[in-house]
Amino acid sequence: MGDQFVETLANDPTPALRWEEPPEGPVLVLLDQTRLPAEEVELVCTDVPALVEAIRTLAVRGAPLLGIAGAYGVALAAVRGYDVDDAATTLAYARPTAVNLAYGVRRAADAYHAALADGADTERAAAAALAEARAVHAEDAEASASMARRGLELLTELLPGGGYQVLTHCNTGALVSGGEGTALAVALAAHRAGELRRLWVDETRPLLQGARLTAYEAARTGMAYTLLTDSAAGSLFAAGEVHAVLIGADRIAADGSVANKVGSYPLAVLARYHNVPFIVVAPTTTIDLGTPDGASIEVEQRSGHEVTESAGNPVAPLGTQAYNPAFDITPAGLITAIVTENGVVSPVTPGDLAALCSPSAPGHDQVMG
Repeated sequence: MGDQFVETLANDPTPALRWEEPPEGPVLVLLDQTRLPAEEVELVCTDVPALVEAIRTLAVRGAPLLGIAGAYGVALAAVRGYDVDDAATTLAYARPTAVNLAYGVRRAADAYHAALADGADTERAAAAALAEARAVHAEDAEASASMARRGLELLTELLPGGGYQVLTHCNTGALVSGGEGTALAVALAAHRAGELRRLWVDETRPLLQGARLTAYEAARTGMAYTLLTDSAAGSLFAAGEVHAVLIGADRIAADGSVANKVGSYPLAVLARYHNVPFIVVAPTTTIDLGTPDGASIEVEQRSGHEVTESAGNPVAPLGTQAYNPAFDITPAGLITAIVTENGVVSPVTPGDLAALCSPSAPGHDQVMG
């Protein structure tokens, strides 16, 4: 596979993903998130198989960023003269739960085929695919800024006293986005406004993405944060130390059910019992109106070795079977609000979700029931 590792030496934060065109040909450069927080190392992908491997191993991850990566992957295949349809099919199914991946792939592939249909040669069609990938990237950055603003406005409305103590699950910052993220972008906006007292960071299975990635981003941006085991969240709620829960999403079904990193659903149950707002922050590209309900969402099952081993060392008896879903499903009835770049839905209803996804939605104010 066409990839190589390059250790970065710059002091500035390394972008999660970028397109480069060195003399030897275009490449997609990814920050290898499996190596964080110990080191910032970049993975250079010269072909689609390398990118698919990076997606499957979680070197690149997070719903919005997967959409961006998928679009650039199609462009990479087109520019380098590979079969675009094969590349699109392989990329779209690299991970099953996050709908953004297929969305980004489809955007770039459609642009490529539309250019061919208009009489363009393959070189100009490839340029159209790349332009579309760049548009997906830019749109996500704009969506991130809008979600941060709307999310902070919602927190101010729900919790007018300020001084928020927010619990978050998994990783939803700049590492998953063309901008500053989804749920973590809201927390960052609160921090910049001087209103974030504490960010509670669940360690989060699989691969401890909260401990490794959210804590890394919180430290990098100067947020006051505390890491906790997932099983300790209940005691924080009971002590009144959680004012709101902010999570992202990998797919939102038409009925408002949300697929997010495993452990999100029990947090929603805890939040409901303790009368704490449970807020989902995700771009409209994560809303999949073609998936009717949560039961229809395919939940990725990961290797049991991620549970039974740690850094290659056994932590359970040899032969132990492990249940290791990457995601769980939270029903709409447990969700206080869904924040998107186009507006806020609360309570979460199928009609309001569909309205956010309509062509006239951009620029809408909050859709509050």
